[in-house]
Amino acid sequence: TSTGYVANSKGAEMILQEFPLRPLGPQDVEVDIMCSGLCHTDVHMTHNDWGNAAFPIVPGHEGVGKVSAVGSQVRGLKVGQMVGVGWIRDSCGSCMNCQHGEENICHKGYTGTIITGGEGGLLNTGTFAHKIRIAERFAFPIPEGMDPVRTAPLLCAGMTVYQPLRRYITHPAMRVGVIGIGGLGHLAIKFARAMGAEVYVFSGSIDKKEESMQFGGHHFICSRNPEEMAKVANSLDFILDTAPASINWEQYIGILRAGGVLCLVGIPVASIPVPTVPLVFGQKSVVGSIVAGSYIMNEMLNFCNINQIYPECEIWKFDKMNEAAQRVLSGKARYRIVL
Repeated sequence: TSTGYVANSKGAEMILQEFPLRPLGPQDVEVDIMCSGLCHTDVHMTHNDWGNAAFPIVPGHEGVGKVSAVGSQVRGLKVGQMVGVGWIRDSCGSCMNCQHGEENICHKGYTGTIITGGEGGLLNTGTFAHKIRIAERFAFPIPEGMDPVRTAPLLCAGMTVYQPLRRYITHPAMRVGVIGIGGLGHLAIKFARAMGAEVYVFSGSIDKKEESMQFGGHHFICSRNPEEMAKVANSLDFILDTAPASINWEQYIGILRAGGVLCLVGIPVASIPVPTVPLVFGQKSVVGSIVAGSYIMNEMLNFCNINQIYPECEIWKFDKMNEAAQRVLSGKARYRIVL
């Protein structure tokens, strides 16, 4: 068994209680959790906002801890090693994408750390717990010397923005736009700068201009200012939308130069009214991206270690997580919360 913070029903506060752990399989590891990021998705899941939560649920999918036990077939990890646990905890392992370390687009669908996992009536155990058991290939070694607390949010927020930037920034000095300066956006700015891009930051919050430059932005464009938006028309190679709300799609597609790509990682609950003429004649694209697989996760952790890239964090005690969750909901967190 383990103890952790459990939401027993939709919208209920998380309370500390004991729950059963799944048996340690031959390819599993047991991890003693040291700290965990509190992601907005955890709050969504406790409120069942997307209709895919099962209760009771132990949230958390940005955990860092030390391996405390290994299955009989585990070869890559050892007891005492520091590892991270992210959004995915299993996949088919046999399809082409899984074989390439792209489990996030497994042909049969991956298993989320906190979405499913109630085999035999067990709880969906995430990282808001003292212990978690997970397949070895989804327990990622943390490079030596990395700060475990500030590393935690990289395991979801970090890889969510690293993956599309890594894919679409194909050469130095590309003009890259980032929409939104939140938990995802501020990391995207840091990554894009480190990858050699000229970074354009779009936000309606003018008070975030100075911070966006400190994160690595070269240019700040107030999205509420038509003149500033008009000046960058037909100029960017790639735009990453990290905002969870709808944007002016036609306007941002117009900001792309020919052949440009607009990628969504924020998920507005809405359809996208995309104008077809500029897509066709400008050969522009609108795409989406969802977290990352093991190959990119391991690469990102090493990239962050080499470039000393970390999120801006607020540190809270585990027993204050309900208050911390309210801070996330209010949009006041700057910029990720770690328990």
